[in-house]
Amino acid sequence: MAEYKCFFCNKNISADNIKRRVRCIYCGSKLIFKARTVGTKVKAQ
Repeated sequence: MAEYKCFFCNKNISADNIKRRVRCIYCGSKLIFKARTVGTKVKAQ
C-alpha cells in the first residue's frame, strides 16, 4: 500500500484517507506527496 506524507507536518497518511479527501488529516494542508523508497541519482551534464 502506498504511503503519503504531508509537506508541512511531515506525518504519514494512508492511501485510504487520500481517496476520500485530498487534505492532510492532521493539519489540513493540501500539499501531500508520495515519499520515494529508493533514492534517485541525477548526473549533471
